[in-house]
Amino acid sequence: MSVIARPASLQDAFDALDALPNADLLAGGTDFMVEVNFGHRRPPAVVAVRRVPELQGYQVRPDEVDIGAAVTWTTIEGELADELPALAAAARTVGSPQMRNAATIGGNIATASPAGDGLPVLLAADASLVLASRHGERTVPVADFITGVKRTVLQPGEIITRVRVPRLTGPQEFLKVGTRNAMVISICCAALLVDRVGCTVRIGLGSVAPTPVRAPDAESYIAAEIDWDALSAPAESVVRFGELVRDAVRPITDHRGTAAYRSRAVQVIATRALERSLA
Repeated sequence: MSVIARPASLQDAFDALDALPNADLLAGGTDFMVEVNFGHRRPPAVVAVRRVPELQGYQVRPDEVDIGAAVTWTTIEGELADELPALAAAARTVGSPQMRNAATIGGNIATASPAGDGLPVLLAADASLVLASRHGERTVPVADFITGVKRTVLQPGEIITRVRVPRLTGPQEFLKVGTRNAMVISICCAALLVDRVGCTVRIGLGSVAPTPVRAPDAESYIAAEIDWDALSAPAESVVRFGELVRDAVRPITDHRGTAAYRSRAVQVIATRALERSLA
């Protein structure tokens, strides 16, 4: 039977990780417990960090929203829709209401699944993570945090404490393709964020590569095609944007969909997200 530690502070969590070096961190447990229940994971110890106060709450600042790693998707969906509309839209697609009440943004990031719904939004927003250990803190861009399928740069003894998401002025969209309309792992998903101040379009893509990816050629192309005063672009440029997004992905074939289907689907939702964002 696993040893379970329930730290009441971040320092207590570091103490628990020192005492239990092989422990797994547990927040909402919506991914973790599935693996345990199916026998895919047998942790010798667990450090439950859901109630650590330093991981709670959020702050809305003029240029960013600072979110605690233990903040749930329900909170993001219900309280941050005006500040971070694409992230709130992604939150609405995470499982059932019961799962969103438990699932945390930090857990979604640390799981590092290619299909994690929040990750394309955070990638497109150029979000960053605060990683803390007994030895101090470091800030890592989301783009550098995930190194492969369920692999990250987290070091032993480190905990994700905060997620810092820049606030952008412009339309935002999150679109997802699945085998049904709710409670489904995405076949592909896309987050498109328009920055009217910087005159950029950012797109993050999920379930189409080993890690969430951007499409830099598509982004730079469409930024040059948009009339930023009218926020409009020629129809043929919008079509070309979707093609460039398709060319940027490296999907696989699995039980949820073929590589060819994913490529076509991500082209369609990228084009649709851009169409909805333009006048």
